[in-house]
Amino acid sequence: MTLAISVRGLGKGFTLHLQGGVRLDVLRGVSFDVHAGECVAIAGPSGAGKTSLLRSLYGTYRADAGVILVRHEAAVVDLATADPRTILAIRARTLGYVSQFLRVVPRVPALAIVAEATDMGGAGLERAAEARARELLLRLAIPESLHGLAPATFSGGEQQRVNLARGFAGAHPILLIDEPTSALDAANRATVVAMIREAKAAGRAIVGIFHDETVRDAVADRVHEVRPLREAA
Repeated sequence: MTLAISVRGLGKGFTLHLQGGVRLDVLRGVSFDVHAGECVAIAGPSGAGKTSLLRSLYGTYRADAGVILVRHEAAVVDLATADPRTILAIRARTLGYVSQFLRVVPRVPALAIVAEATDMGGAGLERAAEARARELLLRLAIPESLHGLAPATFSGGEQQRVNLARGFAGAHPILLIDEPTSALDAANRATVVAMIREAKAAGRAIVGIFHDETVRDAVADRVHEVRPLREAA
């Protein structure tokens, strides 16, 4: 299998400037690999740094130590040391991210939010992008009557489903997912499980946080445990 991500010796901490510059280490010595077509679940108790790990993999947090090697097109790039322009290019074409919460420009309709993420840019492809967006929204039980409305008016579960549609709309070969089913009912959880399995079958590499163990067991090929550093010491 093709190696999509290789993490070695990853470390991350934060300086609490409002508390006298206290240094709080969150991650230390994290190492694991993710191959194309597999899902690795990040597990551990609250406060272990799971979301910080995902944000480090996405380049939102700059790693303090170690390497994050990402296969980007014909090259392997160390995201831990990449410049901002390279990180943006990797996000655009290689590395997708589905956070727990939908953060979008206000007043933009749900259909446009998802269509914009389909990677179908270019003249004459707007209809194809909208068709793909509509298909995903309907599959995730967002009725067509809501497609023209801004998600700020939606319930928490509806916003999460729009977020999932946006994340799966693109053709990113690597997808990071943070708690994709936290606000979903059983039927929509089953839909998300099916979508993750289809993404794996298409060769996409997935790293996810799944507090729902039933969902995790249904999609994960391996589980990587992280523990709070105080506990691990």
